[in-house]
Amino acid sequence: MAFAQVAWEKRRFGQTQRRDLWWLQPLLIFLGLSTFVVYTTWAAFQGKNYTFGPYLSPFYSPELFGSSGHAWFGPKPGWFPGWLPWSPALLILPFPGLFRFTCYYYRGAYYKSFWADPPSCTVGEPRKMYLGERHFPLILHNVHRYFLYVAIGFLFILAHDVWDALWFTDPATGAVHFGIGLGTLILAANTIFLSCYALGCHSLRHLVGGRFDLLGPARLASYRCVSCLNGKHMRWAWTSLVSVGFSDLYIRLCATGIWHDWRIL
Repeated sequence: MAFAQVAWEKRRFGQTQRRDLWWLQPLLIFLGLSTFVVYTTWAAFQGKNYTFGPYLSPFYSPELFGSSGHAWFGPKPGWFPGWLPWSPALLILPFPGLFRFTCYYYRGAYYKSFWADPPSCTVGEPRKMYLGERHFPLILHNVHRYFLYVAIGFLFILAHDVWDALWFTDPATGAVHFGIGLGTLILAANTIFLSCYALGCHSLRHLVGGRFDLLGPARLASYRCVSCLNGKHMRWAWTSLVSVGFSDLYIRLCATGIWHDWRIL
């Protein structure tokens, strides 16, 4: 059989024959995720202006310890490290953050935008070999299913926050009455978007129906629902990312008096 000798040369970093704007999507993802990480880190260390009336920032929910009326167990605990700036968000935010960090969708985003492994298809990368998912940092994605259980628990807490956001206290009389503000709708939309993101998780799809040879009616309906959400997982990932950040920003600006909450009812 005839064959030809072909010289193979590894592409240098960024080298490619592609003529399209292959770098645009990785750049936008890098800017979007970097902006969210920087803002979230800043907001988490503020430790103030995270409540306004019945509204509680999702970055701080549940507020286990704190000075606001939303705190479950009272003020700052004595065992909190003295060298670390106190903020209730530091006790909460790492858990939903790790769920999002280990998400299988974001793994593709990290590949291209942060690790350049590769920056895009048929584009040269800076590494000499692929380490695989048994090495750091990709091995961390194996714990994603465990953070899924925690994320689902947070959804119930955020839903309860929406319920609390329906009850306003009259500053003159102290009476509590039902009402709807723009912040109520923002928190409700954020909970819906986060639910669509978490309930469309690949791990949940596997837990609901991927391990079974025969699905009953209830399990089949659940599997189809999760699969429908999973088909738009990228959309829910970015929508929920924007909504949770904007929810904190809205409450923070209302608490500082820059914005005024629009009362609908």
